[in-house]
Amino acid sequence: MSSVPALATVVDQRLAEALGAARPEAAGADPLLRRSDRADFQANGMLALAKRLKSNPRELATEVVAAITTGGDGPIKDVEVSGPGFLNITVTDEAITANLAARAADDRLGVPFTTDPGTMIIEYSQPNVAKEMHVGHLRSTVIGDALVRLMEHRGEKVIRRNHIGDWGTQFGMLIQHLIENPGELDHQGGTQAGEAAISRLNHLYRASRAVFDSDPEFKERARRRVVALQAGDAETLALWQRIVDESKLYFNAVYDRLDVLLTDEDVVGESAYNSDLPTLARELEESGVAVRSDGALCVFFDDVKGPDDRPVPLIVQKADGGFGYAATDLAAVRDRVGVLGADTMLYIVDARQSLHFKMVFETARRAGWLPDGVAHHLPFGSVLGKDGKPFKTRAGETVRLMDLLDEAVERAGSVVREKAPELPEAEIAERATQVGIGAVKYADLSTSRSRDYIFDLDRMVSLNGDTSVYLQYAYARIQSILRRGREQGITRAVAHPELPLAPAERALGLHLDEFGQTLDEVARHYEPHRLTGYLYALASHYATFYENCPVLKAESPAMVENRLLLCELTARTLRQGMSLLGIETPERL
Repeated sequence: MSSVPALATVVDQRLAEALGAARPEAAGADPLLRRSDRADFQANGMLALAKRLKSNPRELATEVVAAITTGGDGPIKDVEVSGPGFLNITVTDEAITANLAARAADDRLGVPFTTDPGTMIIEYSQPNVAKEMHVGHLRSTVIGDALVRLMEHRGEKVIRRNHIGDWGTQFGMLIQHLIENPGELDHQGGTQAGEAAISRLNHLYRASRAVFDSDPEFKERARRRVVALQAGDAETLALWQRIVDESKLYFNAVYDRLDVLLTDEDVVGESAYNSDLPTLARELEESGVAVRSDGALCVFFDDVKGPDDRPVPLIVQKADGGFGYAATDLAAVRDRVGVLGADTMLYIVDARQSLHFKMVFETARRAGWLPDGVAHHLPFGSVLGKDGKPFKTRAGETVRLMDLLDEAVERAGSVVREKAPELPEAEIAERATQVGIGAVKYADLSTSRSRDYIFDLDRMVSLNGDTSVYLQYAYARIQSILRRGREQGITRAVAHPELPLAPAERALGLHLDEFGQTLDEVARHYEPHRLTGYLYALASHYATFYENCPVLKAESPAMVENRLLLCELTARTLRQGMSLLGIETPERL
């Protein structure tokens, strides 16, 4: 594996050196280099720097141009001063091709591992035991999975955490009903399909709720069962574990369908911290971080007040002695930093929990459990229907996630069948899954994390526009060209830096060279939509290249080989980028 510096990085360094040579007092200044439609790159840093140095920006820019070495073996072909002092920079065709060849020769496309890896804990998905996953769980699961894949690709030590809701008063009702109706969760054989598991759990929940609401004596028995659960009664814990295990069957079916990385080993639910809570509460109270208010143990904040201007506390322990999820979240913070040694913790939870996490993190910081800058809540927006309102069924119910995924696969199957009717049904079914699940994930990830988005399956599975299908089709188109080349005995994809590049080749090549920088930006901001935007632009550049630059029928054998290199590198970059999003790239589509 060899790191390949992007041309932008090399040009930026040359500009910085020229700045220091022209004006020693400006050494270390940022040239503010970016891509431009006026040239390959544009540097805007001369304007702010000239203001600081009390100089004329055009004169400063002219001095920098004079100090830059162009031609020779450097990447810069031409630099011109534009407007009030912008620098427009063009790089050589040879430098573009040479950089692409170096990327093609590396199994990581020239993208290095991070130089400072740490231990990162990413919490995501967080479904509730004995309840169905709905569309609201989609964003947390998909965003978390993409960030896990990206951070692991960079070389971080990533610990996945699925903080499921597996503790609380509702289990008294479920367990008591199971005691009085012992066959509710019985089934033949071992692992069952997820739909069968959730069907059993739904039946258990509805039946127990009906009795709980109508029978005061059962309600009292259920409440006593909560006490037994919290006290560690063996029979009660065994039945609780049955309910949790049944739920995991269902969760895993959803995760398999979504093709995400979560496993049972990643599940560390609220119950894992139950035994720590009394000690945690005592430490917070003894340190003065938390105080008693109306019998409850609370943490107050100067900047958190309700509509009546009264302080709104974080309640660590209720007046009746019970603990809520604020306590388990605090225990999780303490464990993740103190025991697991986390340098960074990402919480992928919807925006409605922003205040909760603000208070939890501040409480943990006051207690000395959380160093500054370690914990980050990554809020995300809602999934909306076409009417712009929260996505619901026609009956007004929350949409089941599995139903949504099944419908996406069905819609994708129609698209695949129309596009490639010659494929056997088994292959159509496989492609439909790849396209349908990819479409749902891409639509989510291509939206800025903090924004809401409209769930529209018709648009998601379209071959046109910013969709995963468009990217998958671009990849499949390249594979088709490469197969035709093999059939004709044309297989050499070799760089020819001596060849001039057509405008479409230059645009594609320069974009391919930005892949590593894009991954850095995604990792720095925790925003997968930056990668989807890069990949969509890559597929668009390739479409222009495809229309304007014949590959197998190029003018010379050397040009064929050069363009095959562009094709192969584009395909590998698309495949790698989509893989980091958790989306498959079919060879045929």
